[in-house]
Amino acid sequence: MPKRTYLVVMDDSGEARAALRFAARRAAKTGGALEVLAIISGQDFVQWGGVQAAIEEEQQLRIEAEVAEALGELPGTEALRPGAILIRAGEPAAIVRELLGSREDIAALVLGTAPSGDPGPLVAAFTGSDSGKLPCPVMLIPGGLSDERLEALS
Repeated sequence: MPKRTYLVVMDDSGEARAALRFAARRAAKTGGALEVLAIISGQDFVQWGGVQAAIEEEQQLRIEAEVAEALGELPGTEALRPGAILIRAGEPAAIVRELLGSREDIAALVLGTAPSGDPGPLVAAFTGSDSGKLPCPVMLIPGGLSDERLEALS
């Protein structure tokens, strides 16, 4: 039986970091796996394919560093590293829908919510009219939770 995978969508926000930390703790406690998805804006026109490849490689290295830093601070997750760090270009909600639709091992989509203001486009998309159409639960992690509270909840 494949491990249950927690998919976290990462960006530069603090709430994404909270979602990553929650998902890592949850995966460690349940014997699951962790995957990270980073979405970059698609280029309308790229004259040289190497430019897009360089952008994706830079994003991959940045996300890997953020993940390593966030997971390195968590007790009990030393052995847990993402099964994959996926970089995709395009419209975020469509990319997430496509990925979830193609993978039966993803047990939950883990998204961070902003501590105040707009919840973000993915949270809005997947808690609105699309909420009942996804093949897995969506876990919304408040970006303002302390590490102690994240530990208690995971």
